[in-house]
Amino acid sequence: MTVDSEERRREILRIARQEGSVDVTELAAVFGVAKETVRRDLRVLEEHGTVRRTHGGGYPVESAGFETTLAVRTTRHLPEKTRIANAAARLLGDAETLFVDEGFTPQLIASALPRDRPLTVVTASLAVAHVLAGAEKTTVLLLGGRLRPGTMATVDHWAARMLAGFVLDLAFIGANGISRAHGLTTPDPAVNEVKALAVAAARRRIFAGVHTKFGASSFCRFADVRDLEAIVTDSGLSPSEAHRYHLLGPQVLRV
Repeated sequence: MTVDSEERRREILRIARQEGSVDVTELAAVFGVAKETVRRDLRVLEEHGTVRRTHGGGYPVESAGFETTLAVRTTRHLPEKTRIANAAARLLGDAETLFVDEGFTPQLIASALPRDRPLTVVTASLAVAHVLAGAEKTTVLLLGGRLRPGTMATVDHWAARMLAGFVLDLAFIGANGISRAHGLTTPDPAVNEVKALAVAAARRRIFAGVHTKFGASSFCRFADVRDLEAIVTDSGLSPSEAHRYHLLGPQVLRV
């Protein structure tokens, strides 16, 4: 495939968004160029804020104009997300009323919640509600509203109105990005409103997400790092960076 550099970079970004990630070796073969050329393309895309590089490749940065679907999220970092979810669920304590956010990691947290005690779970996520539907001692309150097909979660004023009336013991929160400078962010203002209300309604808040979320920021900010009781992530986040987040208040668990 013979294309100029601008067209090649647009195609790399398209592939990254479609597949969830890209590999330098595979891209070099697709475009018939040297690996260093692909690495240079990825550096340019990273400078433009559309891709974040990893060892051997990269993945798309979510923004106001782009957000990965739930289907894509289920294929990425599955072992890490499973460990994170199990560790987050162990922080439940004596909480009885919970908010469980949309997204694949919160869905795994829902799967890891105990089934031998009464719980009330509020969620905007159809996937979370489905996971908990068969739990005999769990009451599920599904927020109404407009369904976003990419994430299978509800938003807008119906969801916000329901959520604003609750006082919750604990919120398990996800985000598209978390940074010390910009806090927790998400691309969509409607999603942002639901997340912000969940943070405001909960006495305790726990963020659970893979290390690739850290240092990234998206369009809408809904919480500060200081709002969190705990951050649960994987060992891909360096100990020094984990300590920097801990200095802002939350306990940081690398699992």
